[in-house]
Amino acid sequence: MKIAVASGKGGTGKTTVALALASSFEGEIIYLDCDVEEPNAHLFLNPEVEKAETVYSFVPLVNESKCTLCGKCDDICRFSSIVIMGRKLVTYPAMCHGCRGCELVCPEKAITAGKRELGTIAQGRSGNINLLTGRLRIGEAMSPPLIKHLKSLIPESAKHIISDAPPGASCPMVATVRDADFVLLVTEPTPFGINDLSIAFEALREMNLPCGLIINRSMPGNRTAHEFAEKNNIRILLEIPDDRAIAEGYSRGALITETRPELKSGFISVFKKIGEIISAGREAYP
Repeated sequence: MKIAVASGKGGTGKTTVALALASSFEGEIIYLDCDVEEPNAHLFLNPEVEKAETVYSFVPLVNESKCTLCGKCDDICRFSSIVIMGRKLVTYPAMCHGCRGCELVCPEKAITAGKRELGTIAQGRSGNINLLTGRLRIGEAMSPPLIKHLKSLIPESAKHIISDAPPGASCPMVATVRDADFVLLVTEPTPFGINDLSIAFEALREMNLPCGLIINRSMPGNRTAHEFAEKNNIRILLEIPDDRAIAEGYSRGALITETRPELKSGFISVFKKIGEIISAGREAYP
């Protein structure tokens, strides 16, 4: 079961929920911290790092003595990372998406593989949780290739995976959730929270990915998140109360299930509900 946790908005409680789910699960589970621009799951799990590596992306290296300026590499590149300017072939490595199309179409074999550092990946364990976390190199603009590499490290034998998605609803979030069995959206009942929830929800609708909702910092009498869920036929799976003790525990690096142990049964129930929804195999957006 692959569950992605997304929010649309930063600071909504996405990582809090993802960690609570993982820590409530009884059995081996993979936790992917795909928020590679600002990973923080390790601060709560304190894993013992077992493996670390630097990840690179392909960039073209041009042998000018072989290049005939035929322009086929320029034609195939959608991102203008390799272009003919006058009588010279110019490359822009920072704009390269690493598809290797230029290398494949070059009839003179003038293009070979160079590399650009994307960032680092670390693996560690904390109890039953196998943590895989990525950290984007400072100055690197594209995080999806690093997220893709992070996901490639998931063992084939893994049965339960939680992916902690980056905030927003653009390419990094899409790269995280696109192969999920279920996306758990987290929101807070504020105008900003609902606005960004709606953007994330529309992205999931376009991908036809089933989703459910957890309302964080739920306040009695505030029905804005409920009204959005009812209007869009989204199932609310859990509400987390607006509690100062939870915020104080978070600032100390404590999991919500440690600060409020009575909430653990709620997260166990969320797992069960998601399993039932996936097993039912209903259309995500009838």
